[in-house]
Amino acid sequence: MTTAPQFLLKKDPVCGMTVDPATAKGKVEHRGETYYFCCNGCMQKFQATPEEYLKPKRPALVTLGGVKPATTITPASPVPELEKSKYVCPMCPEISQSRPGPCPKCGMALERETPASLSKTEYTCPMHPEIVRAEPGSCPICGMALEPRTVTAIEEDNPELRDMTRRFWISVAFTVPLLGITMAHMLPGMPIQRALANGSLLWIELLLATPVVLWGGWPFFQRGWVSIVNRSTNMFTLIAMGTGVAYGYSVVATLAPSIFPASFREMGGRPAVYFEAAAAIVTLVLLGQVLELRARSRTGAAVRALLNLAPRTARVVRDGTETDIPLAEVRVGDRLRVRPGEKIPVDGSVLEGSSSVDESMITGEALPVEKTTGSRVIGATVNASGSFIMRADRVGSETLLSQIVKMVGQAQRSRAPIQRLADRVAGWFVPVVIAIAALTFLAWGVWGPEPRLAHAIVNAVAVLIIACPCALGLATPMAIMVGTGRGAHAGVLIKNAEALELLERVDTLVIDKTGTLTEGKPRVVTVEAAAGISEAELLGTLAALEQASEHPLAAAILAAAKERGIAVAESTDFSAHAGRGISGRVNGKRVASGNEKLFSEMKVSLGDLSGRAEALRSSAQTVIFVSVEGKPAGMVGIADPVKPSSRGALAALEAEGVRIVMLTGDSKATASAVARELGIQEFEAEVLPENKAEVVRQLQQQGRFVAMAGDGINDAPALAQANVGIAMGTGTDVAIESAGITLLKGDLAGIARARKLSRATMKNIRQNLFFAFIYNSVGVPIAAGVLYPFFGLLLSPIFAAAAMSLSSVSVISNSLRLRAVKL
Repeated sequence: MTTAPQFLLKKDPVCGMTVDPATAKGKVEHRGETYYFCCNGCMQKFQATPEEYLKPKRPALVTLGGVKPATTITPASPVPELEKSKYVCPMCPEISQSRPGPCPKCGMALERETPASLSKTEYTCPMHPEIVRAEPGSCPICGMALEPRTVTAIEEDNPELRDMTRRFWISVAFTVPLLGITMAHMLPGMPIQRALANGSLLWIELLLATPVVLWGGWPFFQRGWVSIVNRSTNMFTLIAMGTGVAYGYSVVATLAPSIFPASFREMGGRPAVYFEAAAAIVTLVLLGQVLELRARSRTGAAVRALLNLAPRTARVVRDGTETDIPLAEVRVGDRLRVRPGEKIPVDGSVLEGSSSVDESMITGEALPVEKTTGSRVIGATVNASGSFIMRADRVGSETLLSQIVKMVGQAQRSRAPIQRLADRVAGWFVPVVIAIAALTFLAWGVWGPEPRLAHAIVNAVAVLIIACPCALGLATPMAIMVGTGRGAHAGVLIKNAEALELLERVDTLVIDKTGTLTEGKPRVVTVEAAAGISEAELLGTLAALEQASEHPLAAAILAAAKERGIAVAESTDFSAHAGRGISGRVNGKRVASGNEKLFSEMKVSLGDLSGRAEALRSSAQTVIFVSVEGKPAGMVGIADPVKPSSRGALAALEAEGVRIVMLTGDSKATASAVARELGIQEFEAEVLPENKAEVVRQLQQQGRFVAMAGDGINDAPALAQANVGIAMGTGTDVAIESAGITLLKGDLAGIARARKLSRATMKNIRQNLFFAFIYNSVGVPIAAGVLYPFFGLLLSPIFAAAAMSLSSVSVISNSLRLRAVKL
């Protein structure tokens, strides 16, 4: 007696958990089906919107006779981030679809758009890895607690590559014996031809070629047809026509040879057939597709390397205990422990402890950066030494790493102006090639040697096969993709391909001073005390007064007092004197600080302090005078230090012929001192924020190609006005959004690196375009037979297919060289 299958387990259609109908919390009848639920909450959600959970319908988990075979366990759930991914074409970035497949315009395989989220946490059983759930729980097989694991978008394989590889190897298996048969006539005595009648060999060739052409080459015919329907002819249009003509003619010649006139037949009385050519062409094109897909996968290596920088887990400190949790579960405000040698999980700030952090993978700078309490830290950078506790400030898609990945992905899909030439040529390319093939067929059919039809078909097919518009189409986007990825690893973020192309042409660089040439953080550099007063006493008194002030220089004075371990007393009777200074009482004494105008009003003589102040101003220091009980107590000089890398970077740019112009809202004395220190010949001081864009415009009217580098909100109009805007990564979001290029490190050395990258990328693009133009300009005439009258040489369609396949691979391989360019 046969026992009916027992449906012991079902899948909750809402949460995906596996439940036993005998112990389920509820069940719902819907359209003749019974659905079981693990809890009342899931049941209520299903009852509200059942269609939402049944698209697509989730299969029940079945076991037979009480046995639970592993093969019936629900497969791993797809990653939600991947389900939301868009697939775009590397040649036609305007094409975007929700699933992989060929581009409806050019026929190339679509590639995944850069994911906005880096990873997703799933839960799996350590004993039964086939059990995968979106939520924690217990294993339905063994009852063990499910453990979290992090899945990244890059773990998925390439279905297009897998399909093409399978088609290629199966086609090889049929093509090799087919080529062996056609070459057998070269053997002494032609044993195969003697053993089999000529007609039998043709049928064998037909049987071997048919699966290769109709199954192996089916994607090419499908894409060729779509290109005709969409009126967007491409490489697959030519391949489908070429192989289709060769195979179709051969089939007719095999089935009905008598319909051909005697002049079209060979010595055996049958027309020539080209099964081996059609099959070999398809096989070689499949090989080219496999090589191209593999090479294209390496062009995204930079983005995948960035994705891999993110750690998988974070150590969270909650209620005095430390626990490792998946990165996806970190929330803003969490306290995280980072131990020596670990990667920092997310962006945040140090709360306790200190360390040095290797930020080279983000900024491109090799030297570690010291981090103390209050310092900002970047996710995915490496804690070199020391342990500290940090607060999570930005998580998920808000982290700097996620933003970098997003920006790089957008830049890789953008089009450079130089691409317009290739687009115009490619638009006419296929129709011109088809016309040349038709003329070739006509010329060989009318004036060619016998058998004329055979020569006409072979040469026309060769013309169709050797032409490769993909080499033209890929020349620019592949170089842009690799170049922007290389820049991201060097701390240079390219917002769009146009900025990368235009940077090469820049001959004038306009630079904001504060925060670009300088650190943007004023510091006390000089303390001069009057006789009878120590420097510590002077600085402590001034800090006590300034702690009630909101002026930016007050923070520098307080920081200097803290660095020197000076205790700061309380102040009373505080008064601010706009544009002049402040006054109040410290330890019961009347204290004032400010400029000469304040002390002139108070009738306090500064004596020789005024003379010494001029020397400080000439070295780009802002001077603050201090008086106690109406008598001068000394002065403090505050300066915004020049970034150590500025001098070398400017010298390198000037050596390349770049004109440097500095803009600043500071006084002429301060601007002159900074310009003198850095060797800048041109500068404009006391420039209002709204006038910076006008300065850039005036330079452009003089015929200059201008790049603007800045970091503040007031730089945004000038960044947008410039031909190329360069934002410091340490600046404001508004400045970064207005710029085409962002330097993560925030120093001018990045501009030199960006120019090197721009030159290398544009040189690579020109090489690609030159190769593509020359290849087609030479290959098509040779395939048409221009060498035959002089040398008696004809190009076999098989060799034409090999050359066509390698042309795109050559362009991609040349683009990949950008990964090793030294910046």
